[in-house]
Amino acid sequence: MNQNRSGDLDFIALNESYRQVRSQSEKLCQPLITEDFVVQSMPDVSPPKWHLAHVSWFFEVFVLEPYSPGYRSFDPQFNYLFNSYYQGIGTPFPRARRGLLTRPSVADVYRYRAYVDEHMEALIAQLQRHREYLNIQALITLGLNHEQQHQELLLTDIKHIFAQNPLLPEYCHMNHDQNSPHPTAALHWTKISGGKVDIGHEGDGFCFDNESPRHEVLLNDFALTDRLVTNAEYLQFIEDGGYQNPLLWLSDGWATRQREGWESPLYWRKKDDQWQFYTLGGLKPLVPHEPVCHVSYYEADAFAAWAGKRLPTESEWEYAAGQQTMVTGNFMDSARFHPQPANSGERLTQLFGDVWEWTLSPYIPYPGYRTPQGAIGEYNGKFMCNQIVLRGGSCATPAGHIRNTYRNFFYPHNRWQFMGFRLASES
Repeated sequence: MNQNRSGDLDFIALNESYRQVRSQSEKLCQPLITEDFVVQSMPDVSPPKWHLAHVSWFFEVFVLEPYSPGYRSFDPQFNYLFNSYYQGIGTPFPRARRGLLTRPSVADVYRYRAYVDEHMEALIAQLQRHREYLNIQALITLGLNHEQQHQELLLTDIKHIFAQNPLLPEYCHMNHDQNSPHPTAALHWTKISGGKVDIGHEGDGFCFDNESPRHEVLLNDFALTDRLVTNAEYLQFIEDGGYQNPLLWLSDGWATRQREGWESPLYWRKKDDQWQFYTLGGLKPLVPHEPVCHVSYYEADAFAAWAGKRLPTESEWEYAAGQQTMVTGNFMDSARFHPQPANSGERLTQLFGDVWEWTLSPYIPYPGYRTPQGAIGEYNGKFMCNQIVLRGGSCATPAGHIRNTYRNFFYPHNRWQFMGFRLASES
C-alpha cells in the first residue's frame, strides 16, 4: 500500500471525485418539482427518486456494509426497494412497479444520500489504513462510474416522463436555431484499411469488465461516413415510404414497427404539415441538419438498407475511433442536452457525444472474458444476450465517463435513449 505523499493525494483525488459525481446527480434534479420525482412513464423508465436512491444503495451494499466496521444501514427495507437486478443480494422490487413507490418521500431519499455520503467520506479518509484498500478503491471507482451511467439515465428518463405530459414542459431553457449559420456538412466517406487489429481496453485506467480482454480481430477494408445521419436525410427515408416498405426491415423490426405503429423517430410529431420534435427544452421545430435521434436499431438498419449501405461493426467503430487523438464532443457537461450539427470539413467527426451510435454487433462476451465473482459479476455479464452494442456516448453522457472501448448495449427495439447512427460500407 502506497502511504507516501502521492498516495495521500490519490485519496484526496478520490474524495473529490466522489463529491463531484454525487453533487452532479443532485444538480441534474434541481429543475424538478416534487411530483416529477415519482413518475414512471414506462417499464424501461425509472422515477428520478429511484435513481437517486439506487446509486446510494450501490455504495451502501457493495462498499459500506462489507468494509466500514460498525456501519448500520439507513433503512433495511431500502435493500429491497432500491436493488435493481442483483439476485445474489436479494429479491429486487419489480422494475415495472417502481412508480408505485410514493414512499419513502423525496426528502427521505435525499437524507439517505446524505447519510451514505457522510459514511463514504469517512471511509475514504481512513482508506489508506485499510488492509483491503485496493479492493475498496476499485469498488468506489466502479460506483462512481455506475452513478454517471445513472446521470445519463436521469436525463433520458426525465425526457420520456415530460414527453407524456400534454403540457410538454421544459426541463431547461434551450436555444434552438432552426436556421443555424452552419449548414449540413456534405456526406463524405473516410476509407480505412483493415488487417489484424487489437480491440478492447488496455492500460491502467478504469474500464468496465465487458471492455476486456483486449484481443485481435481481422477487419476487411471499410469506409465510414464522416458524420452522423441527419434529420433531413432521415426525413427523405420517411417521405420515400421507408416505414411502409417491409423489404427494408428485419423480420422482428417490421413486426415491431407494425405493433407499435412507428411512422417516425420517437418524439417526432407532425402538425399542419410541419415536423416538430420534443426536446428537454420543450417542443421545437425539426432542425434538418441535427443528427437524427431516438431511433431503434431496427430503424437504423432499415435506413441503411434503403441507402444501400450498412451500419458499422463495433470493431470497425472502435478501430476508427481509436485513431482519434482526443475524446471530444458534445457531452452532458455542455448542458445543451441535445445533439448538435456536425462541423463542416472535419474528417470522422461526431464519433463521441451527440448520440449513441448503433452498430451491427450483438452484445456478447469478448474471447477470454470471465464474469467477476460474486454479486458484482451481475453488473454486465448476465446481459450478454439478445442486445445490440452502441458506441461513442451522447449529449447526456458525462465527458469523463466515455472512451473508445466503452460498450453500451440495448435491446434493438429501444429508442428512448439518445440513439442515432452513421453509415458504413465496404471500402
